Amino acid sequence: MGLLSILSLIWGILATLGMAVAIIPFLGALNYLNIPFAVFGLLFSVLALIVSSKKELAIAGCVLCGVAIFLGAIRLVLGFGIF
Repeated sequence: MGLLSILSLIWGILATLGMAVAIIPFLGALNYLNIPFAVFGLLFSVLALIVSSKKELAIAGCVLCGVAIFLGAIRLVLGFGIF
C-alpha cells in the first residue's frame, strides 16, 4: 500500500505548485480552483496516513496540502479574490 502514500505526496506537490502559480499578481483567482484541489488532496493524504505503511510520505502530502490551503486562503483574502 505504499502507492497510496506516493500518490498523496504527488498530490501535495501539485497543490503547492498550483498555489505558487496563484501567488503571481493577477492570477490569484486560480486559488478558487486550487483550494478545493488541495482539500481533496488533504483528505486523500489522511486516508493514506491511515491505510498505508509508508506514513512519512503521507505526512509530507498532508503538510504540503495544508500549506497550499492556508497560503491560498490568505492570498484570496489579501487579493480580494480577484488579484
